[in-house]
Order: sequence, then structure tokens, then C-alpha cells
Amino acid sequence: MTKVSIAGKTKLLGVIGHPVEHSLSPVMHNAAIAQLGLDYVYLPFPIKSENLEVAIAGLAAVGVVGFSVTIPHKQAIMPLLSKITPIAQAIGAVNTVSRQDNQWIGTNTDIEGFIAPLQTTYQQDWSQKVAVILGNGGAARAVVAGCHQLGFAKIHVVGRNRQKLQQFRSSWGNSTIAEILQVNIWDDLAKLIPQANLLVNTTPIGMYPKVDESPLSLEEIEKLPSGAIAYDLIYIPKPTQFLQHAQKQGAIAIDGLEMLVQQGVAALKIWLQQEIPVDVMRQALQNHLSLGR
Repeated sequence: MTKVSIAGKTKLLGVIGHPVEHSLSPVMHNAAIAQLGLDYVYLPFPIKSENLEVAIAGLAAVGVVGFSVTIPHKQAIMPLLSKITPIAQAIGAVNTVSRQDNQWIGTNTDIEGFIAPLQTTYQQDWSQKVAVILGNGGAARAVVAGCHQLGFAKIHVVGRNRQKLQQFRSSWGNSTIAEILQVNIWDDLAKLIPQANLLVNTTPIGMYPKVDESPLSLEEIEKLPSGAIAYDLIYIPKPTQFLQHAQKQGAIAIDGLEMLVQQGVAALKIWLQQEIPVDVMRQALQNHLSLGR
């Protein structure tokens, strides 16, 4: 474990959510803080929905520098903040809050987290590529925005509820995202998977403890074109059934651990205003997970 020395001048960072006991954010953030030799500490703050407003005021009162936001507060916190960045407005969710000029400023680093491994490891021209995204919840919104930022030609979002899919599509209004976004029901997957250069799972299917589940069968994933990338936002287990199926097909596999690390790096850059030791954060998480948490 990283040793953190706390004194009277120690500055506070943290994560708010309910529950937050299983959050891996303190592990990686405190590892980075220790490596940088800074007098900060990153703490988990379990806050129930009914206490959110008073808690935000309390965090300001005790001088918290910034905090991460996780389930169930990513949308609910938005009216309680002084400013929200355009990217967080577009996604409709905030995952990172910083204190600036006695105001809370909300943004979203999930897009940066999502696209970082695609940009660094698989540098390529995405302008002729097709992305197929499984699920149409909050995580899918960040993935859609990320794919648009990378320059994908077409983005297909796949869900089971037609009404929710139509709401998802209409929520982007007349933006440039809406021009390349199509929504599809699950039954359309047979014709979509052969087109998918990037296949992303944003659903919780396959997450611990239901590690034997996958949103798609091996037979369905076998239809992926060669050189495709399969990306699962889940990071426990490592790899998921979904990624195991994809690897058998010869696809490149990316799991959610790198997204978790990279969105955390982006948040720390906002709070600390300096370069962040990415490798230290990644290694801290890998060590923590290998010990069985």
C-alpha cells in the first residue's frame, strides 16, 4: 500500500458516490500523489442521493480542491455546480469537479479516458471506420462523443428498447454527432458486426460476479472483420468473456482498466496542473487487483 502522510496543510481530493467502498480511484490517485511527493490525499466520500446538495456545500466549506463523481450522482450533481464544460453538457454527465474562484466547475474526463488507448496504441485514420456500441446508457454517451472526436465515419448504438434508443438519438439534437449516429435494436447486430471496426461493450453484462456472461456469443463475435478492435468498459474480470471471444477471433482487445486509469490521469491534471505518472497509477491498480482486493 502507498503510505500517505497527512498533516495540517494536507489538501483534500476525493470521490463521491454511493456506494464508494469498492472504488479503485483512491488506490491509483494516492499512488500518483505519493510519486509526485505532493501534500495531498484522495479520499472516498460515501454520499447518499438525498444528502448530495448539503454534501457539496460541505466539501466547499472544508476546502476540498476537487473530487471525482461516480454512480448515482453523475447527472444529479449538474444543477448544483456553478459551471459545466461544453463536453460535460454534451454527454449530460459530470465525473470530475474542481474548485475555481470559489465555484464548483464540472467536466467529464470519461471521453479522454476512453479514447486514450485508441490514440496511443492504435494510431490510425478513423475517418473511414465504423463503431458499433452495445448499450445506450450514460457510459455509451461518453463513448459516442469519443468516437466522434476520433473522427469515425459512422456510429451505431445498439439497445433493446426502441423508445430509449430514439430518446438517445434525439438527445444529440442537430449536432454533428447526430449526423453520423444511428440507433439499432439488438436484432440488427447480425448485419452490423461484419461492419464494425470498433466494437464497444458499455453494458454491465459480464461484470463480476457474473463472469461467465457476455453480451454477444462467440458465434456472433466471429463475424467481426479482421483487424477489428473489441473494447470492454468492464475491468473485472480481466479479460471478460466478451474479450475472450473477441481474442479467439483475432480481434485486438482493450479492457476498461486503461479507461479508468486515463480518465483519472485527466482529472489529476485538472486538479494538480502538472504531468501525472500514468505508469505508477496503472501499476498500483494492477497490483491491487492481483492481490484479490
